[in-house]
Amino acid sequence: MTIDTLAEPVPEPAGRGQRVLDLLDKAIDVQSSRVRKNIARARQRNPDADPAQVIRNLERMYVSALTGAGAAVGATAAAPGVGTGVALALTAGETLSSLELSTRFALSVAKVHGVSIDEIERRRTIVMGIMLGRSSPEIIHKVAERTGQHWARQIVAKVPAETLRQINKVLGLHFVTKYGTKQGIIVLGRVTPFGVGAVIGGGANAAMAALAVKASRRAFGEPPEA
Repeated sequence: MTIDTLAEPVPEPAGRGQRVLDLLDKAIDVQSSRVRKNIARARQRNPDADPAQVIRNLERMYVSALTGAGAAVGATAAAPGVGTGVALALTAGETLSSLELSTRFALSVAKVHGVSIDEIERRRTIVMGIMLGRSSPEIIHKVAERTGQHWARQIVAKVPAETLRQINKVLGLHFVTKYGTKQGIIVLGRVTPFGVGAVIGGGANAAMAALAVKASRRAFGEPPEA
């Protein structure tokens, strides 16, 4: 399935792919109610912070939390005496944690930018679009039949829910492929000998967080003045 065949029916993800999307929906459901608290936390040290400062704080909080989660699980999973089954169970739990952290970050940035996150389809587009990174704008523009910079403001905030459902079907297939493969590589790295797992887990998560931050900046553009 490529974005050049959008006229054809989009197949539904099956098996493990659907489980990945179910985890994503669970993360979206849990984290949507925590967005305001996350933004408030980003403003704690400076209640008068402008949107640009708040977003920078959200970025730092996200990168730090995701990196720390990967390093902690990597170190524990690779510790002497921890079996492979336990190690894989730990990394599976951290996969959900990573999705929740990424979801909270994406929706928090959207809220600061004034982009609606009230509808589930808009939340899905924002989260998958940011986590997929550079490939997202082309997919979103193609399905929405609109072009322009900063897709989260120009498209997600404006197109009808039915269009977003079509966008999300295509994004979902790409998300399952990219996220599932990436997580598989990270999981294998985390069950390596003690110490190495922590480095791989933390480093991989840090790289994922950095890419998501860059994608969010492209998606939303410059922060609002107020």
